[in-house]
Amino acid sequence: MQGLKTKLLIATLVALPTVALAGTHDPNVNLRQRDQQHRIAQGVRSGALTRDEAKSLRSEERGIRQEERAYKSDGTLTAAERKDLHQDLRQASRNIYVEKHD
Repeated sequence: MQGLKTKLLIATLVALPTVALAGTHDPNVNLRQRDQQHRIAQGVRSGALTRDEAKSLRSEERGIRQEERAYKSDGTLTAAERKDLHQDLRQASRNIYVEKHD
């Protein structure tokens, strides 16, 4: 009986950090943010984006990061919050495209 309690305690301690991380971690959001930052930088280098356009797009990206931090502040990222972030990132991506092609 004592061995079983010890094994359960160890299993619980090992699983806790994994559960805690799973609630706030969304690698797709981070990957999209990084990709969009690279697209903005590339647009500036190529001349497709003016300084003001890049500044505005970066400000939009910063707002999304702040929103992400606020969503994660309670320790979980709900499905609705994740969906909202992806919608915001999709709109930001469209804005990057539009600004680069105007």
